[in-house]
Amino acid sequence: MEYQFLAQAQTIDNYTLSSMMDDYGNDVWNYAYFLTRSTEQADEISQQVFIRAYFGIKHFRGECSLKTWLLTITRNTTFTYRKSRFFRSSLWGESLSLELEQGPSHIREMTPAQYAHPSAEAEVISREHVHEIWDIVMALPDKFREILLLHLKYELTMNEIAEMLRISKGTVKSRLSRGKDKVRKQWEERNR
Repeated sequence: MEYQFLAQAQTIDNYTLSSMMDDYGNDVWNYAYFLTRSTEQADEISQQVFIRAYFGIKHFRGECSLKTWLLTITRNTTFTYRKSRFFRSSLWGESLSLELEQGPSHIREMTPAQYAHPSAEAEVISREHVHEIWDIVMALPDKFREILLLHLKYELTMNEIAEMLRISKGTVKSRLSRGKDKVRKQWEERNR
């Protein structure tokens, strides 16, 4: 569904909201999970994101894509949620280590778009190693991991990432390059 009309909208109907949830629900949930590392919190935050989008559609100006706008709301909602008393109390006794094996299966299916039409051999190699590569990415410090995820998984441009994270395009470019270098080095070390 095309959403250009939303740039001038003051309200949206339930059908449009439902379509937005169908089209972007997985992206919002995955990003919330990435930020919180908790299935329950990702569920709760995802619901909040679409509630905020529903009531705040008049703030969508169309200067970025709808997906970028929703991911920005996801990020802001998560950071607000983290500051809340409920979030801090829900972490009591909960491990904060990232163990993708315990996470939802679709997180592990994230793959960089390396080939437009991969050969059978390239596809087998890609599937064989993609989990290891994403394990490396997910273990990086937040500032690199988040930019790699937004760029590779959500295919946001450097300008969109810079605007979303409120950092300069140069910083995005630098962190993206350094993040890729860190992944490459760790990958080479694992495969020696």
